[in-house]
Amino acid sequence: MLKLKDISKWYANGSSKAHILRHLDLEIKEGEFVSIMGPSGSGKSTLLHILGMIDDPSEGEYFFDEEPVHNIREKQRSELYKKHIGFVFQAYHLIDELTVYENIETPLLYHKVSSGERKAMVADILDRFQIVGKKDLFPDQLSGGQQQLVGIARAVITKPKLILADEPTGNLNSKQGEEIMDLFTRLNKEDGVTIVQVTHSEKNASYGSRIINLLDGKVI
Repeated sequence: MLKLKDISKWYANGSSKAHILRHLDLEIKEGEFVSIMGPSGSGKSTLLHILGMIDDPSEGEYFFDEEPVHNIREKQRSELYKKHIGFVFQAYHLIDELTVYENIETPLLYHKVSSGERKAMVADILDRFQIVGKKDLFPDQLSGGQQQLVGIARAVITKPKLILADEPTGNLNSKQGEEIMDLFTRLNKEDGVTIVQVTHSEKNASYGSRIINLLDGKVI
């Protein structure tokens, strides 16, 4: 499903280059649950952003479902992202001025889903995530765990093939973290969603079917 060939990422630092990723090769199959680990500065988040088409590599090739992401135009890349990828952030990234219902509905507006279908889809996911009673609340009225649930609900409502999660339990207590990881496990096993998470937690990493360790921008 995902294939990276000889991927490097660097930033100009005067006359030299500051390397974040170095000649990285990686393949992730459909239906996998992959955990990416490594110390701070090892390139984990940069790798996730390249997989999510939020950032571009400095060199190398990236194939998503055999589409050459490194060669296609920005508009095509945006369509691929919107159609197939859901992103879950450590800081939730909910829109403060919108209710829970409206936050979850937002991706469907971008997909031009009809009003009636949107209502049905949001109602279904509110029920599935057991947050029906929170639908008219605003993010600042929710706990951290509830905000992250809403963030995941928003990420999966368009039925993406791939969920990318950047430290998804980093701001949660241990019980909330376990609930989020159990939810990812169900999405992976029951819905067949491919999941790639960046985590510092060995416990969270163990939920995955495979662990990739990064050090100094390389897979070790």
